[in-house]
Amino acid sequence: MHQISEIKFRQFIVMVFSKKSFLYSIVALIAFLPSVLLANSPEQASGQGEAVAKENQDPKAEIKEQIDEVKNHHVLDAHSFTFFGDKETGKEYGFPLPIILWDGGLHVFSSSKFDDGKAAEDGGNYYVLHHEKIYKTDASGTLAGDEHHPDNAKPLDFSITKGVFTMLLIALLMFLLFRSLGNSYSKNGGVAAGAGRFFEPIVLFVRDEIAIPNIGERHYKKYMSHLLTVFFFIWFLNVVGMTPFGINVTGNISVTFGLAVITFIITTFTAKKDYWLHMIWMPGVPVPMKIILAPIELIGAIIKPFSLMIRLYANMFAGHLVLMSLIGMMFVFKSWIGSPLTFGLSFIISLIEILVTLLQAYIFTMLTALYFGAAVEEHHHGDEHH
Repeated sequence: MHQISEIKFRQFIVMVFSKKSFLYSIVALIAFLPSVLLANSPEQASGQGEAVAKENQDPKAEIKEQIDEVKNHHVLDAHSFTFFGDKETGKEYGFPLPIILWDGGLHVFSSSKFDDGKAAEDGGNYYVLHHEKIYKTDASGTLAGDEHHPDNAKPLDFSITKGVFTMLLIALLMFLLFRSLGNSYSKNGGVAAGAGRFFEPIVLFVRDEIAIPNIGERHYKKYMSHLLTVFFFIWFLNVVGMTPFGINVTGNISVTFGLAVITFIITTFTAKKDYWLHMIWMPGVPVPMKIILAPIELIGAIIKPFSLMIRLYANMFAGHLVLMSLIGMMFVFKSWIGSPLTFGLSFIISLIEILVTLLQAYIFTMLTALYFGAAVEEHHHGDEHH
């Protein structure tokens, strides 16, 4: 079966990479889209569609403020899904998302109630959306205290934000995709069909190059479902993040924290006795050193998933900021030399980011497999006393 898969894999590679012009066109289009669509909106992303600043204000300073607004709107989460906006009217085109609040009871309504900066009313309570945070207020919608840190109370927010909506969409896509892949095996006698022909080699790669070498032939199967889910989930989210719609799910530390916690829980509850023995009371080590090393090893067990969280978050968040900053520099220079140079550089960075989307999924999955492998590793204590 493994030989058949390898033959199919080689045939697949020949088939796909023989169409070089098609591949190059797709890569160029994906890399080009953020530059083109985002280049239209240094003003619209301010969210208010205001006209040019006051006459006595430095135009360059105003442009820089608008670029900062664009970057913030692109990398941060939102309570509505916006595709694009009209920079002249300030109108945004998209669709609202459900707002779910707990404030002495459950409050569910549409985010469209926040349009035009109005206070949303539900069950006699009034709420206002300010910098993508929901505050309790009165009918006038006024906020007390500092503009960036109002003193108004904040209800518990369980809303379906743009990031949550994207994750649900990707989860549904993965379910349908791999369910069809599984069905194609049963219908075609173990042969993948349709989109499964593209994803089968990737599944085999995760199994043969990540799971088995790091976990071992004996234990890898019980972790494969998690490793495949993590790999494709992160990869698909990273790819969606390359679109100009301001989707930055893996650049949200809450999401990477959740993924890291799941890895930590699985590692902790599936670890063998030897894993804890070598962490808390290492065989063959003098007792004074055991007392010193035990807390260090315990801290290390927590730092490992923490490093997973920070690595994915920092790389994706920084990549978005760098790309947005380069695109914004075109409007700062406004010259026939500076603007084309920064456009070309942003295009190259976009191509690199396409590779990074896959690389970060691979690194996260590889490190997760390493942690699982350490948890189920079998030690031979008899050899340590010689």
